[in-house]
Amino acid sequence: MVKIAIIEDDQAISQMYRIKFEAEGYEVETASNGKLGLELASVMRPDIILLDLMMPEMNGDEMLKRLRATNWGKHTKVIILTNVGEQEAPDGLQKLGVRRFIVKAEMTPRQVAEMVEQELAAK
Repeated sequence: MVKIAIIEDDQAISQMYRIKFEAEGYEVETASNGKLGLELASVMRPDIILLDLMMPEMNGDEMLKRLRATNWGKHTKVIILTNVGEQEAPDGLQKLGVRRFIVKAEMTPRQVAEMVEQELAAK
């Protein structure tokens, strides 16, 4: 079963995506900040991570840097799912292996699920 980690501090959004992806047949776990997200990812070893940028404890770009510094996290697929515009996002996300950047307010859960499916299918 494909495993998805949702690292998002807004519980309503996190649960909305959990419900959507579980209905699609994925195993889903959530964390409410980057520190917990990194711990979750190290145990879960998800196939893909949906990662918010603006979170307490540890923000998304710092979590991603730490994820990429591990052997198991170097190649984990990550989609940035945030309300920060791409222009305001931290520099270097592409160098950290991020190919998709989604502004939450501009996408429906179905559209996000389609992007996840596309990303999982990509080599």
